[in-house]
Formats: sequence, C-alpha cells, structure tokens
Amino acid sequence: MHVAHVSGPARTREALVADIHRLKRAHNAVLLAHYYQTPDIQELADFVGDSLALAQMADRSTADVILFAGVHFMAETAKVLNPDRRVLVPDLEAGCSLAESAPAGAFAEFLDDHPGHVVVSYINCSAAVKAMSDIICTSSNAVRVVNSIPDDRPIIFAPDKHLGAYVQRVTGRRLLLWDGVCEVHVDISLDKLKRLLGRYPDAQLIAHPECPEHILALAGHVGSTASLIAHVQGDPGMRYIVATEAGILHRMREAVPHKELIPAPAHGNNACACAECPHMKRNTLEKVHRALSTLRPEVELPEHVRLRAEQALRRMLALG
Repeated sequence: MHVAHVSGPARTREALVADIHRLKRAHNAVLLAHYYQTPDIQELADFVGDSLALAQMADRSTADVILFAGVHFMAETAKVLNPDRRVLVPDLEAGCSLAESAPAGAFAEFLDDHPGHVVVSYINCSAAVKAMSDIICTSSNAVRVVNSIPDDRPIIFAPDKHLGAYVQRVTGRRLLLWDGVCEVHVDISLDKLKRLLGRYPDAQLIAHPECPEHILALAGHVGSTASLIAHVQGDPGMRYIVATEAGILHRMREAVPHKELIPAPAHGNNACACAECPHMKRNTLEKVHRALSTLRPEVELPEHVRLRAEQALRRMLALG
C-alpha cells in the first residue's frame, strides 16, 4: 500500500489500517472517497469516484454508517439522500472554496433579483443552496442537465462561473452565471503551463472544466475527473499534463503505469508545485480512524432543507 503524509513506524500504520477495517465491520460502515483524497485514503476506501459517481453510490448504499472522505458538501449530499443513516466526515472543517463562494443568504437575494429562471446548481455548493435550486449538476453531466431544460427557459448557473462558461460554449445556451470559482483550478499558472508545454511538445494538456477559459483553450481534452482518467486510458498518447487537483494522479498512475503524467503547475509554492486542495488534504487516516471510533463528526441537516435539496438532486439522478 502506498502511504502519503504519514510518519512513524510502518507497523503502527498497519495496525491503524487493520483497526479501521475492524471498525467498518463493527458499524456496518462504508468509506467513500473522492479522487482528490490522499493515496492512503483512496487505497482504503470501499469506493473512489468523482462527485456524480459518489452521489450515485451514496444513494445506493445500504450501510448503516457512511463515512465520506471528501469535503463537507459531499457528506451533506450523502445525508440528503440518506436521512436515516449516520453520515460522518473525517474533518468537519474540510470545506470548499466554491461552496463558500455562494452563501445561502446572498444566493437567495440573487434569486429574488432574477425571478423566473431555472436554477441549476453545481454539486459543489451547500445543502442550503441546493434547496433553492431546481436541479443539481456535476462536471460529468452539466451539459446534459442544461440541455434537458426547454430552450425558452432562462437559466441561472451557480456557483462556478468557469464551469458555467464552459457549459455555455458547449451548449450554445445563455446562462446567468454566479461569480464563484474553485481556488485550486484558478491557481494553475498559465505562464508556467506554457513553459511546461514548450518543454514537452509531445504532451497533451487535459483539464477539468473548473479551469479558466485560457487554460481550457490549450487543452486537448476537457472533462470531469472520471472523464480525465478514462481519456488517458483510451487515448494513444504517452505523456499528459493534468490540469486539476493533483490527487487524481494516484488513480491515473494505477490505470496507465506506462504513461507519463505531469501535474499542471500552480502559482503557489506548495510542496509539489502543483494544484492541491488544502480542504481535501485535511483528511487523514488518523481522522478516518477517529471518526469510526467515535462516530463523530456527524453531518446533520434541517429536514425542510434536506427535503428541498433532495428534490433537486433526484432530478439530476433521474437523468442517469
């Protein structure tokens, strides 16, 4: 097993992992993890996926306890779909810059100022914002969701303006965009990226649609995390520059160990000089163990919010 961000004797870590497995069995718990989690958590998870796949898996879960190794809105989504199950997160403070960019109060005022619109909200938002939405989308199905709405209906798209702009370009629909961004994807440096492409002229840039348009314009493939992984598996190329959160490289390297995968460079000076989500990286094996030991922190939602958010999520899930 590959272990990241850990110290101490190997036998201690092995004992920790063994006890996590014991606790999962004892509580009939399932561990769901996003592709952006650290490799050690991905290796331990029962299911690893992108936001759409994780929402679908949470909806199908029969476990008594769902431990969601991701950020807070993902665990909220699991709770919306599973009101009678206990939903835990390793770290309650693992937030999301996109979700935080759309406070519920400000979003409600925005909707009041623009009545008559169909409200499409990206899954990277709070349950309160989902409850004000007509339908939810993920990066995997955003184009399909927008295309499902009659042409004569005006649409608000929130909270990611870069994903919304990408959907506009693909669908030809005019969208009223909320002004939110993902701090990870906007931190990718265009200048450094161009230098990297110059150094590796045979490399193909692949990018997540949360990236700004000037990054997407250079990409040979744009898609969700699951789509990016599928692309490197099916494409004949041998070298890729990957413009999204660097946690995805673990699963990519498992899928195509014979290909070279290079993380897109970020403006900042973090340890890997790549795009990393500090919120995703708050989760650790120790926190996973503590959550299963204490059955805390637990995600709770007001029922009126949960019910309205569920309606919007069910409309998305019904599209397949």
